[in-house]
Amino acid sequence: MTDTPMPPASAPPPAARPRASDAFVGYVLSLCENKRVQSDLRTGLGQSVERCNYLHRYLVRRLPERLHPDARRAHYAVAALIAARPRSARTAHTERAASTEAAPGWYARSNLGASLAAAVNAQIIKAGSAEGDLHLFARQSSDALHQRLPALTRHLLSGGIALDWAVLLEDLTWWDRDRDRVVTRWLESYFRTADPEGATALDTDASIPAADTPDLHEENLA
Repeated sequence: MTDTPMPPASAPPPAARPRASDAFVGYVLSLCENKRVQSDLRTGLGQSVERCNYLHRYLVRRLPERLHPDARRAHYAVAALIAARPRSARTAHTERAASTEAAPGWYARSNLGASLAAAVNAQIIKAGSAEGDLHLFARQSSDALHQRLPALTRHLLSGGIALDWAVLLEDLTWWDRDRDRVVTRWLESYFRTADPEGATALDTDASIPAADTPDLHEENLA
């Protein structure tokens, strides 16, 4: 009598591939652990790629050679914004990274509209100012938006409001080509998150799933 061979153990399912935007943000955060590198990255605040001379050495080899100019600028801008975080925001990020709480799905993650709503709820920004900014963004090119982001993000971070850098990166990447969709998401997130006290809101029982946003790796934005 022979022993029946045991079936081979099934291989564990492969881990989900991280989004390109998340991987890039993680890379920049690791760079910022070096104070000299952080200082170099910070020089790119509000600048075009052509004026970010100190960022090339850290980012060129990290990004695809055939990357759409909008995507390249978005990566440089987000790297500079991360490097310019106030100390309190860097500490808060370290604490969140140490948390064992599972990260939400992509479409449940906060965009800039949700962050502005959180700032309004925390009385860091007045509702009129936040809504005015969102409506202003809807009419602005990426050049104008990139000029406004450093002051706005620093104000939010200084008030303890978290920003999802990967979501912002993808939104900036598509801004000039799909601005209406991005702004609509920001406005929807803002009005879903902001404290409705004193405002007229329409309730609905149905929700419409969001359309898929292509991963930066898949499209490569050539």
